[in-house]
Amino acid sequence: MELRLYDTMTRTKRPFEPIDPKNVRMYVCGPTVYDFAHIGNARPVIVFDVLFRLLRHLYGEAHVKYVRNITDVDDKINDRAARDFPGLPLNEAIRKVTEQTGKQFHADVDALGALRPSVEPRATEHIGEMREIIERLIAGGFAYAAEDHVLFSPQAMNAANSTLPRYGALSKRSLDEMIAGARVEVAPYKKDSTDFVLWKPSKPGEPSWPSPAGIAAQGRPGWHIECSAMAWKHLGEQFDIHGGGIDLVFPHHENEVAQTCCAFHQQRMANYWMHNGFLQVESEKMSKSLGNFITIHELLADWPGEVLRLNMLKTHYTSPIDWTMKSLEESAKTLNDWYRFAADVAPSTPAASVVEALLDDLNTPQAIAALHGLRNSSDAAGLSASLRLLGFLSESVAQWEGRKRQASGIDAGEIDRLIAERTAARARKDFRESDRIRDELAAKGVVIKDGKDSDGKPVTTWELA
Repeated sequence: MELRLYDTMTRTKRPFEPIDPKNVRMYVCGPTVYDFAHIGNARPVIVFDVLFRLLRHLYGEAHVKYVRNITDVDDKINDRAARDFPGLPLNEAIRKVTEQTGKQFHADVDALGALRPSVEPRATEHIGEMREIIERLIAGGFAYAAEDHVLFSPQAMNAANSTLPRYGALSKRSLDEMIAGARVEVAPYKKDSTDFVLWKPSKPGEPSWPSPAGIAAQGRPGWHIECSAMAWKHLGEQFDIHGGGIDLVFPHHENEVAQTCCAFHQQRMANYWMHNGFLQVESEKMSKSLGNFITIHELLADWPGEVLRLNMLKTHYTSPIDWTMKSLEESAKTLNDWYRFAADVAPSTPAASVVEALLDDLNTPQAIAALHGLRNSSDAAGLSASLRLLGFLSESVAQWEGRKRQASGIDAGEIDRLIAERTAARARKDFRESDRIRDELAAKGVVIKDGKDSDGKPVTTWELA
């Protein structure tokens, strides 16, 4: 069975045919490092980590290159820096903010079981590439300088008599629709309302670099040009897969296509465009005003990262997801069982049923159903290998159980002592004391299970409710 992926550009599920099977290339838009990442930010991290793992499984680890950028120049970063470090020069404050929030992001996504990308470029390290692309666009008649700005002209792109794609092809919008529906900056220096900024002058104290196009004023890049530059630097003028959230289709990814294709005279930037759906919390849009804005960091205080990962993968990546407490509890229960059954078992090879589900446009709900099938058929080695392919079972059973207990504030020694006292009470047929201890354990959130060991002797195990 071949890998098939849903391509936003063509609105079809297509067989995946890499440009070079020995150098499969993927770019995913990463974080703007100004604050803790929220649970919605975790979705593309987890989705494209699964794709990265699958591509490595299919083509070999040495033959897959995954680039996820870090945006470290942005108005939100400037505002946070001025707020948190008012006594420092802005550039120094910005450096502190981006270093701190970058570390926070890495700690959070590491806990989610996500592999680090092959390359993680920072926008400020690629200003030279941005200026070069801008100069190419000006030379080709697709961009122009005005009042210390450089702007891209979608009208010029669509008027070009060439093999370039049409501006709006990715989002399936006409220029008239974009004008009617877009929140565009009204500025006298724009030739047309759809023109967007490639470069702008810096305000006093803001990060700044020598401007392109002979502009005397120091400036800084617009948001969209950053990803075009970083993708070009690390993956070339054309590559296999570009991913991100559905909210990035327009204008960000539409503008990336325009910049890259016009600068390098290509019909395509990426051969496949993949986008994950929105996330809501308890059936409502996540919003600080509604009080349901949840960061990854906050959730990790209460749940192991693999629980969050499983909860995310229970919904197909293209569909909207409703993040609920009930679903988290179910995910935790499932993982507890899988860990006890398969974590300490030597893996075989991932089950064909799991791999086939992933080959069908990352059908993780079907893959999870296949995992349940492996558990029900007692295929511990196959379950172990399949879970590892999906980024689970990073710990031993003892580590998993111990961390859960620690997170819940449970004193394992105290629980063991109470269970020993209950066992003694049962042996002397003091069932009233036995029941009292059982109830005391239940009040602590501990569920006990009575059974027999391989020799037929009574044994009691316990787990958190």
